[in-house]
Amino acid sequence: MKKLMMVLISLASTVAFAQQSNNWNNSPNNWNNSPNNWNNSPNNWNNSPNNWNNSQNNFNSQNGVYDNNGNRQGYQVQSPSGVVNYFDNNGNRIGYAPK
Repeated sequence: MKKLMMVLISLASTVAFAQQSNNWNNSPNNWNNSPNNWNNSPNNWNNSPNNWNNSQNNFNSQNGVYDNNGNRQGYQVQSPSGVVNYFDNNGNRIGYAPK
């Protein structure tokens, strides 16, 4: 009886963990978060490092991402769908924050 109870508890916790880690809103497979979505692509002018607003040479830029020492590591851009995309200074998408 104790073994059966342990198996059921273990199974229930595994299912709960799987549901939590597979949240569709956070998934990179969700089109809103996908780098293949034009709004998240570095090829989109709004996300491009060649855009003056994203340039590391623009010292008035409001979207720079800095490390604890004050060195610029990249920039962030919010897409029309609300996803915040993080790019390094070369325009490579390095992360995102779902809306």
